[in-house]
Amino acid sequence: MLDIQFIRENPVKVKNAILNKATGSVDQVDQVLASDDVWRRITTELQEIQTAANAEAKKIGDLMKSGNKSEAQAAIAESARLKGTLKDLEERQRAAATALETLLLEIPNVPHESVPIGKTPDDNVVAFEHGVPPTFSFDPKPHWDLLDLHDLADFDRGSKVSGAGFPFYKGAGARFQRALINFFLDEGVDAGYKEMGAPLVVNEDSARGTGQLPDKEDLMYEAVRDGLYLIPTAEVPVTNYHRDEIIAENDLPIKYCAYTPCFRREAGSYGKDVRGLNRLHQFDKIELVHFVHPDTSYEALEDLRSHAESLLQKLKLPYRRLSMCTGDMGFTQAKKYDLEVWSAGQKRWLEVSSISNFETFQARRMKIRYRPNGEGKPQILHTLNGSGLALPRIVAALLENYQLEDGSIQIPDVLRSYFGSDKIGK
Repeated sequence: MLDIQFIRENPVKVKNAILNKATGSVDQVDQVLASDDVWRRITTELQEIQTAANAEAKKIGDLMKSGNKSEAQAAIAESARLKGTLKDLEERQRAAATALETLLLEIPNVPHESVPIGKTPDDNVVAFEHGVPPTFSFDPKPHWDLLDLHDLADFDRGSKVSGAGFPFYKGAGARFQRALINFFLDEGVDAGYKEMGAPLVVNEDSARGTGQLPDKEDLMYEAVRDGLYLIPTAEVPVTNYHRDEIIAENDLPIKYCAYTPCFRREAGSYGKDVRGLNRLHQFDKIELVHFVHPDTSYEALEDLRSHAESLLQKLKLPYRRLSMCTGDMGFTQAKKYDLEVWSAGQKRWLEVSSISNFETFQARRMKIRYRPNGEGKPQILHTLNGSGLALPRIVAALLENYQLEDGSIQIPDVLRSYFGSDKIGK
């Protein structure tokens, strides 16, 4: 959520953000300012009446002391009238504040000045490429054929039990998942992240705090009876961990990593884009979350990006980094990178990590603040997060890129101690 003072001072900038992000309408800014004007006028009137009521109360005491009962009775009647007016104004102020906050929640974050302006994924900028796509003396298989060949996953029974997009992993496939999870977590802990085990469901306040509500409610599974949502990412519970808290400046930065299953209702596209592991409704992911001082958040963004990239480098997966344009970066982000790996069997790039700086946008919603030098007025801190990494497309790329002509699959060196073997297949 943006600071109302920022919107008052920069309405054109906020309108440009709405246009560049292609979300909502510029009329929302005018609605916010109009609602803010109503709230301020009521608040001013409330303060004036409160001052008058305080003066009248003092007047009553003075008149009673002087024995002037008739004027005291008149002052008592006026005081009662002012109290009634105050009660009405307080109710109107609460209603105006609620209306203003509802409108503020619909305003997207303002992109950082370094973000490329664009409308579609074609406008994203390839900022960096690492590694060379592998070449084969044979026609490499897509990962869904390799999953079937080695009996690593069962999509049909997953569909029977839960629905499309909920596969079972079996045998070496399940062990491969576990190896990747442990590798990513160990790498995170070694890099200074504190490991967390997070709840898989959150309440409405938590979903609103990170920006899933009101923007992404259609993408989440909801347990209506209990008022809970299945998490689309560990970002939601882990970032809300410090909701409504004031953190000492000396404790910043705080860095967490968490493994969770993730649940998303998104239908995605059709054909090859959703086949196999390309797009699932339940998948495993390690999430990295930072709470930082505002002065260091863009250094933290590069640190977060660098860590996610180091995982791809250790797995020896060719990848590229995209600087996401305004129209493809999302409602909540101020700046976002995507990391994509090369899929040899599908001959295309697969997104495996998004790395974002939200600046104060999430923290303001959640009232997460830090106290400068242990004293003074608390300030809103900055939050960041990124995937380190999401498993399905990493698994797809590893199976495809490491396959051999006989159909067996080599295990990357860094995973062999976790997996317990150097190959899948004979």
